Amino acid sequence: MSTTTKSMTALALAGAVATALSAVSISGSAEAAENEKCYGVAMAGQNDCKAGAGTTCAGTSTVDYQGNAWKAVAEGTCTTMELPDGRMGSLEELDRDLPS
Repeated sequence: MSTTTKSMTALALAGAVATALSAVSISGSAEAAENEKCYGVAMAGQNDCKAGAGTTCAGTSTVDYQGNAWKAVAEGTCTTMELPDGRMGSLEELDRDLPS
């Protein structure tokens, strides 16, 4: 294989990789724009992130429907979710169902 052919192959490969990476970035941004943080709807250990003071991130909630733990849900559905015992999701942290 000649040097020119090798260079063209490498350039084509680099272009394909760059295109693939930009497509992943765009779809990730679009997906994030279609979701919102909804507090108080995650089951214990199934939150996406933030579970109050002293916790790290995803999967750290310890109580079902923990008010200071959020889950990403489809935009516009958070405050209309039907949960047990009349609970509702919230776009802001809640003071209910916190661990002891």
